[in-house]
Amino acid sequence: MDGNEQGVRFEGRVVLVTGAASGMGAAIARQVAAEGARAVVVADVNGDGVETVAKELTAGRAVPLDVADAAAVDAVVEDVLREHGRLDVVVHAAGVDDPQAKQLIADALVEGRPIEVTDRLDDAAWRRVTRVNLDGTFHVLRAAVRAMRPVGAGAIVVIGSSSAFDTPVGYPHYAASKAGVHALSQAVAKEVIASGIRVNVVAPGPTETGMAARTPEVLRSGFADPRVRPYATPEEIADIALFLASEASVNLVGAVLLANGGRFTA
Repeated sequence: MDGNEQGVRFEGRVVLVTGAASGMGAAIARQVAAEGARAVVVADVNGDGVETVAKELTAGRAVPLDVADAAAVDAVVEDVLREHGRLDVVVHAAGVDDPQAKQLIADALVEGRPIEVTDRLDDAAWRRVTRVNLDGTFHVLRAAVRAMRPVGAGAIVVIGSSSAFDTPVGYPHYAASKAGVHALSQAVAKEVIASGIRVNVVAPGPTETGMAARTPEVLRSGFADPRVRPYATPEEIADIALFLASEASVNLVGAVLLANGGRFTA
């Protein structure tokens, strides 16, 4: 994008970004605000973190939100509609990983033994990941469609994961949740395009976020392959997400854009 286009892609738009307290969500919020959004509602379960991000934005407003809580998601969207009368763009970046499973994988790699995670996964770990990642995505998609369908327009971008394709060993619940996110988003995309709503997905590979910072070093170093790009920055993923949210991608519907720096293709 050249300098003359900067600041106009989202001029006058009302935007909701989930998972906006840090990482990709925060980068998306900052960028959409810089590109002319009239209002940027930033939501995250980390209330203090999202308040900090909102204070950086001239048109920012912070709301605490657990996307796994369907009623809370509905309430946030309804509040946006009451205050602004519209909701033009939703970028859903909220999600969780499983640090305990990552540590089990790392320990096995360091000790040179097989990775054994699935038989150790309890119901609580499975439900936590699927409740936030998959159920949360359904809640956000449903609320966004309810807001956008009556006006016949809107763009929704969901942050998925390349883990849905390469299904990392020892990470079945996370891979399954993100594969579900992709399928859910594509199914909704095919339905709602008839109402003028576009739904698309970004599937990042390794990205420098707080989640990545908590990853054990042996796993991080496993992604350090000189034949591919290094970890993406949150801003690089934000660029892709906002391309999908903009009119420049008007012919993309139900796309899953793999953004993993060349580690594999799908």
